Amino acid sequence: MLIHPWDAGEEEQSLAYVRDNPFGTLIAAGRDRAVPVVVPTQFLLTDDRTVLLHLARPNPIWAAIEENPKVILSVAGPWSYIRGGWRAEPGTDPALGVPTTYYSSVQLTCHAEIVTEAEGKLEILRGQLDDLEPGHGDPAQMPRLLSGIRGLRLTIEEIRGKFKYDGHKDAEHRARVAKGLSERGGPGDDAALRYMS
Repeated sequence: MLIHPWDAGEEEQSLAYVRDNPFGTLIAAGRDRAVPVVVPTQFLLTDDRTVLLHLARPNPIWAAIEENPKVILSVAGPWSYIRGGWRAEPGTDPALGVPTTYYSSVQLTCHAEIVTEAEGKLEILRGQLDDLEPGHGDPAQMPRLLSGIRGLRLTIEEIRGKFKYDGHKDAEHRARVAKGLSERGGPGDDAALRYMS
């Protein structure tokens, strides 16, 4: 993705965003494929360099990862359409303002390790359940579940964060856009306002 310097997220900011948005798209290019395999998935960022997740055994991504363990985990959260009139410079016809979309996106380039042994899969399941549903029963007591999945341990090699909220514009411009977002109150507008402040 294109990241202008004023939109670039620091590593800490990008990882915090991934922690707060633990659902993304796993992309595996494989080798000599017409298109990559793309899978939406829940995941757990366990530390600054490790992501854990599990998927069903019949998932087509396994073959692509076996061909090439380099994958991307892409996380994108709420977006907000910004009307052209809100971005028009003072004294300019609002109909000539350039619209855009505000959004956050982080892409993690990772090395994927497929986990097939029971203890490794249990570690992944326990980590995810402890994070999402503390107190849930022990997955070791669900042998059917365990046999129907494979785990993934992703080691993060590169973090690319983009936080596109007109960070290069002056305070007056940003105040005009914030006013429009506040008045509209549509999906994604509250998230945009939080990132703008």
